[in-house]
Amino acid sequence: MTVTPAAQDVESYVVGVDFGTLSGRAVVVRVRDGEEVGSAVHEYPHGVIDRELPDTGRILPPDWALQHPEDWREVLRTAVPAALAAGGVAPASVIGIATCFTACTVLPVRADGTPLAETALAGRPHAWPKLWKHHAAQDQADRINHLAHLRGEKWISRYGGKISAEWQYAKALQLLEEDPDTYAATERWIEAADWIVWELTGAETRNTCTAGYKGIHQDGQYPSQDYLAALHPDFADFARTRLEHPLSPLGSRAGSLTARAAAWTGLPEGIAVATGNVDAHVAAPAAQAVENGRLLAIMGTSTCHVVNGAALADVPGICGVVDGGIVEGAFGYEAGQSAVGDIFAWWLRQGVPADYLAEAEATGQDLHQLLTGKIADQPVGGHGLVALDWMNGNRSTLVDHHLSGVIVGLTLATRPEEIYRALLEATAFGTRTIVDALEQGGVPVTEFIVTGGLKKNALLMQIYADVLRRPVSLAESAQGPALGSAIHAAVAAGAHPDVRTAAAAMGRVQRGAYQPDTARADAYDALYAEYRALHEHFGTGPDKLLHRLRAMRNTALTVTAQKSEA
Repeated sequence: MTVTPAAQDVESYVVGVDFGTLSGRAVVVRVRDGEEVGSAVHEYPHGVIDRELPDTGRILPPDWALQHPEDWREVLRTAVPAALAAGGVAPASVIGIATCFTACTVLPVRADGTPLAETALAGRPHAWPKLWKHHAAQDQADRINHLAHLRGEKWISRYGGKISAEWQYAKALQLLEEDPDTYAATERWIEAADWIVWELTGAETRNTCTAGYKGIHQDGQYPSQDYLAALHPDFADFARTRLEHPLSPLGSRAGSLTARAAAWTGLPEGIAVATGNVDAHVAAPAAQAVENGRLLAIMGTSTCHVVNGAALADVPGICGVVDGGIVEGAFGYEAGQSAVGDIFAWWLRQGVPADYLAEAEATGQDLHQLLTGKIADQPVGGHGLVALDWMNGNRSTLVDHHLSGVIVGLTLATRPEEIYRALLEATAFGTRTIVDALEQGGVPVTEFIVTGGLKKNALLMQIYADVLRRPVSLAESAQGPALGSAIHAAVAAGAHPDVRTAAAAMGRVQRGAYQPDTARADAYDALYAEYRALHEHFGTGPDKLLHRLRAMRNTALTVTAQKSEA
């Protein structure tokens, strides 16, 4: 829909900004009905820093993943003004802005919010923001979990029995143990979701979502000093000195846009800035998935699954359950897969021969389209393959980032498109494992909704419908987290009374877009049984082959990195 300048004069707009893994996206949204009138994307110049530190060239150890704070500021300077221009929206008509972030992406800062990566400590890897996919703290996560169970800590059951290596405490403990000087210089340990709001408002705030899911904040408190001291004596005051802060509910007003941030964005000084949020959870209202039982899968480089429930339940292997973690008045459950789109992209980089590349160029297709066309009509099981979707570890339900991917059934006749399809199916099987765990744990799933870039892959969506044996609904927005942020901005600015009301007015979903086929679903049940057999053997069985291989790799690469520094 095209909005004329005359119409815009009587309308109010909000801006939503989604800080993803590789880029930041801004949308300008009409408050009245959620119409997205303008959008823009800014690719991070530094991307994912996983090989060497910027400028210094210092080689990073295995399983590290960092980001650059300046890349995030540049999104505000470029994507927001570009989205306003694309929508033809006068800045004066914008009443609020909200942001969301990948999580747990966390950084050490000074008391005034200055990232340690922008100080004299910039040459130290631990001074940099650790991206969600930083998995080098698995050993610390294992110790956190072991001690919690040993002591009978009540909060551990709220996280499916395991705290992830991706979350705040494992990463902070790794910082303390590997670089105590940088830990000592860390005056605040803050999620990027809250740090970017600090940049916009000039004041520190903390949101209930990241504190609950990533910061072990349950029943009004963090883990005790006794527990933290038992992990490491110098860790005792971690929560009290580096995390403790009043928590703001989602959709609340964190503050007002400062003059500096107004100059960056081109927005009016003083407009409402909403409390920070996680990119997955914030997308629920954009897909009208705030009602209990409506599970939203945010499918991109990874997948996060969020669903509201009426009651508190302990579900083994989930990422967490937080009262009001998605929307007030419900218990928000989170689970996830650490790689989905990343797995498909990996195969396109590694497994597509030159003649396929030439064919794609000649026919004007991208590689996803080419491989999909070659394999879409193959009967279920026709490739003779089954894969485990653990190329970036397992987030749910095993919560183990020392696991790795497996493909079984390869022959000399196996074609690239068959491996591609097996990988698509593996991610669907991983999602079915999560859905089954939720329902078996007492959290009903009444609808399965997808948002994110992968929803445009029709074969993938049909596979999910068949594997799950249930319809797949699609969020209509191509920018679910950004639109969800805009919806929260509208609430923070007072344009809608609460997130549920705003979701009804501004969110959009196509219900039942893909329907399961009974014959294919039956065939997938048989293939899923084989996936589960592999899942148990490599994930929970006594043979720790994948762990041994990971340890061998890490040892070899660490020795190589140490030699290069010497």
